[in-house]
Amino acid sequence: MKPLLTAAISALALLTATPALADTLVDNVQGITVGENGEIERFEALVIDDDGKIARVLERGEERPRTDYREDGEGRIMLPGLIDAHVHVMGLGLAALTLDLSDTNSLDEALAKIRSFAVENDSRPWILGRGWNQEKWGLGRFPTAAELDSAVGDRPVYLQRVDGHAGWANTLALQAAGITAQTKSPAGGRVERLPGSQEPSGIFVDAAEALMQDAIPAPRPAERDLALREAQNRLHSFGITAVADMGTTIEDWQAFRRAGDNGTLNVRIMSYAAGPEQMVLIGGSGPTPWLYDDKLRMNGVKLYLDGALGSRGAWLKQPYADDPKNTGLPLLAPAQFRNILVRAAQGGFQPAIHAIGDRANAEALNAVGEIAESFPQDLRWRIEHAQIVDPADIPKFGEHGIIASMQPTHQTSDRTMAEARLDPTRLAGAYAWNSIHEAGAKLAFGSDAPVETPDVFAGFAAAISRTDANGQPFGGWLPQERVSREEAFAAFTADAAYAGFAEGRFGRLAEGERADFVLVDRDPLLATPEEIRATKVLQTWVGGQKVYEAD
Repeated sequence: MKPLLTAAISALALLTATPALADTLVDNVQGITVGENGEIERFEALVIDDDGKIARVLERGEERPRTDYREDGEGRIMLPGLIDAHVHVMGLGLAALTLDLSDTNSLDEALAKIRSFAVENDSRPWILGRGWNQEKWGLGRFPTAAELDSAVGDRPVYLQRVDGHAGWANTLALQAAGITAQTKSPAGGRVERLPGSQEPSGIFVDAAEALMQDAIPAPRPAERDLALREAQNRLHSFGITAVADMGTTIEDWQAFRRAGDNGTLNVRIMSYAAGPEQMVLIGGSGPTPWLYDDKLRMNGVKLYLDGALGSRGAWLKQPYADDPKNTGLPLLAPAQFRNILVRAAQGGFQPAIHAIGDRANAEALNAVGEIAESFPQDLRWRIEHAQIVDPADIPKFGEHGIIASMQPTHQTSDRTMAEARLDPTRLAGAYAWNSIHEAGAKLAFGSDAPVETPDVFAGFAAAISRTDANGQPFGGWLPQERVSREEAFAAFTADAAYAGFAEGRFGRLAEGERADFVLVDRDPLLATPEEIRATKVLQTWVGGQKVYEAD
């Protein structure tokens, strides 16, 4: 037989014996999902069809059908693929490629790490990174350019604060950006000054960051592609199969599209454009269709009303308790904000409004209340963070059908800082998950990664306990704001999908939905908060394909 003919027959036999797509039975699992009405449902097996969708969900005692393949779950816990309802995909990936200061506990420790990173990366023209937190350091002030110079003085350095709402530059970076004593703070931002002078200290808050970022070389397409792969790998290791990407630029979108085109996009991305210009650039006249078998859609637009509490940029009704002359930084004027909301709604784009301070949340709630009646279509208005809300304003979430997209681990990270920034009266509406839910709002939980770790189980434990990883404070901080296990589970799965117009596509383990699931070593609906935090993700599947396996 001729060699070419032999090879052809062998190839045909291989294709016949091992079909590329076929029904698979995933059996012997302790399955948990959210039912159509929000109730918890349990099952023992599911069948995945050749499109990567769930064909059947089998309960105890049901006869197993014949399928091409069988996967033994070995009695492990199966959950729907977890959803992070607020993440920065490219930020998470780039953070893995740059300097991470989130684990530093003092200024000296941070400077030592910066110095070592610069030595190890001596070919980089700029040293970039993020994660510093002067509150965690116990510094009592912002760090300075001179202090950063002591670590790296031969190259520009720019490092974002942990919340992404402030940046720290050294002297060469200031020079590269042309920042001098004559540089004015832009609207919605603040250039910090050295005490008693107009000299820039090296810190840029909120909109002032643009003064520095314009001078920093942008990541190249290949670097963005690598960052996306890093982000996907990290998300899969936590059992996350879908995210809402908050602040997608056209460059980010093109990276997502490249991955979709070459078959390497394995996290479902519900995208929210980085402002109205990017919204139109990506979506044109309206949201995009679902692409790549429900792996990518541009839903709407991310809008910033204020900054962050840690950098005192959150917009408050009354001054900060620890800075009596400061009420924060409003980033959009009322008329400008409403014009953007109307523009988005006219195109059917879903607004996702960043609001942290009580004044910003009041502004968002009131604006939606004024505008929503003019747009009867289902826009699913979202407020991102909703960290500090005047208790008098909380009922407006339910009245206007606003989704509260909140991040439970922020409460555990921010607790002592929030107590310093606010008086006890305002703390009554701080991270008020239960009150907002009781007011009739749907909750969608996330992490704000890379601001926090994208560990869903850390967020789940915080949501049901109001305690940190050390179990503090005893009994929980403002424990009346805990949510039930079932509510937390839904907020990280089905309700997070609903918040991104993905219900019926993914978020539950039900017939017709995508076979996105995770196998873990314990049941989060039965474990203690401490046990939940220790949960190990064993496998992660997206569309019926295994994308991660522990060890």
